[in-house]
Amino acid sequence: MKVLITDPIAREGVDILRQAGLEVEERLGLAPEALLEAVKDADGLVIRSNTKVTAEVVAAADRLKVVGRAGTGLDNVDIEACNKRGIVVMNTPGGNTNSAAEHTVAMMLAMSRHIPQATASMKAGKWEKKRFQGQEVAGKTLGIIGIGRIGSIVAELVQGLRMKVVAFDPHIRPDLAEKLGVELVDLDELCRRADYISVHTPLLPETKGLLNKDLFDRMKDGVMVLNCARGGIVNEADLYAALKSGKVAAAALDVFEKEPTTLENPLLGLDNFICTPHLGASTREAQENVAVAVANQIAAYLTKGEVRNAVNVPSVGGEALVRLGPFIRLGEKLGAFLANMQDGAMEEVEIGYLGDVAEYDTAPVTVAVLKGLMAPYLREEVNYVNAPILARERGIKVTEAKSQTSEDFTNLLQVTVRSGGGTNLVAGTIFGKKEPRLVRINDFRLEAVPEGHMLLIYNEDRPGVIGRIGLTLGEAGVNIARMQVGQDTGHHRNVILLTMDEPVSPDVLARLQEQDGVTSARPVEL
Repeated sequence: MKVLITDPIAREGVDILRQAGLEVEERLGLAPEALLEAVKDADGLVIRSNTKVTAEVVAAADRLKVVGRAGTGLDNVDIEACNKRGIVVMNTPGGNTNSAAEHTVAMMLAMSRHIPQATASMKAGKWEKKRFQGQEVAGKTLGIIGIGRIGSIVAELVQGLRMKVVAFDPHIRPDLAEKLGVELVDLDELCRRADYISVHTPLLPETKGLLNKDLFDRMKDGVMVLNCARGGIVNEADLYAALKSGKVAAAALDVFEKEPTTLENPLLGLDNFICTPHLGASTREAQENVAVAVANQIAAYLTKGEVRNAVNVPSVGGEALVRLGPFIRLGEKLGAFLANMQDGAMEEVEIGYLGDVAEYDTAPVTVAVLKGLMAPYLREEVNYVNAPILARERGIKVTEAKSQTSEDFTNLLQVTVRSGGGTNLVAGTIFGKKEPRLVRINDFRLEAVPEGHMLLIYNEDRPGVIGRIGLTLGEAGVNIARMQVGQDTGHHRNVILLTMDEPVSPDVLARLQEQDGVTSARPVEL
């Protein structure tokens, strides 16, 4: 079998593939047309961030069985197209964690002591000692937005520099933050107290442009800002204005809204701005780690059928996958649905298996539920292998309950999540042989297909409310593809679940929430 490598990886990874008896072809930097030709006879494809695995590439790959990303991010892979073709998509989460954390601290120190500017000045033949007076980081406060794996290591490193650390992360429990020596605060307090602010979140709809004019205005005068996470989390136009005004004293970015970034970006013309070309994972150790990991994973899959670190396929094979496959998909959907409903850090997850499904080894379904719960805010960091580990690291208690009887359905999967924001429950079943259905949301019974752009609305059960909801969406040009209503007659309440052709904008969502009789409206992306 043949493995095509289209982005550079460490030689150790190439050697592992060859030693496994696989034919290896390295063709780096292919143009899109050349990639379509090269991938036709490949069984495996190894990429980093440059190669774009589009639906067109997937369609051209007649023999492709697995795509392996030497790294974490999978923005450049059309996972849905791979799903339709049964192509396994793998990544290597954690391989560059230390590298990214160290780069953040290096950028903070370089920014504080004007190291890039002083270097350029000396290379221009100058000796400007007074001009480049810096500031110490000891005794200062670092505000970390997102205290996951990388953010946690950053916190540990800067405490060694005698810095104080405050953090904002709605998905982590205060007791776990305390163990890291980190004070958990809300975003406003972080902005008020932090001398430095560093972001370590995935790029999500809710984090896109998170650091913008409004947030800069709430920060301390003279704050220093870092982003070594994902381009787009910082609004670069607003950052430019804040740097020009002096509100932000200095900024350091390793990632940009548009990459590669050129001199057309006005930030590059500012003396109080430093940058690197997406080097967070660019260390010899990190590149060797991810190359070895992805090579071992692809070799194991192509030669033994073993699945490791797959983001779209659980580690189940053969007959078990045939039986459990529909429930695995249902479990991930229910988890993702609950993640969109939840407020506050998760404390406990209880998964109930009722009916015939209780007779199976349901461990892969539990993993799928956990992946669905954490994927909306961890994205590519969570997969079908590490989901239980990440849940344990975050202090989430996971329990299972089984009963071979189910009152209303042959099989029922029920998931309950308890958090600081309350308790929510959803339940689902399989129609026919493989069609997932959502049949319960808390006290409401309904029947819904859990997929697409959805809107979950709680409202008073009285005339005119549903009509006004439909009118508001219609006036905004939003088409309703499906609509299900669950009724709680005892309390005169409804839950409405809408599936739309496109996501609802924040403006339309706000207008819905203002409607008379609407208790809440929340988007759900599945």
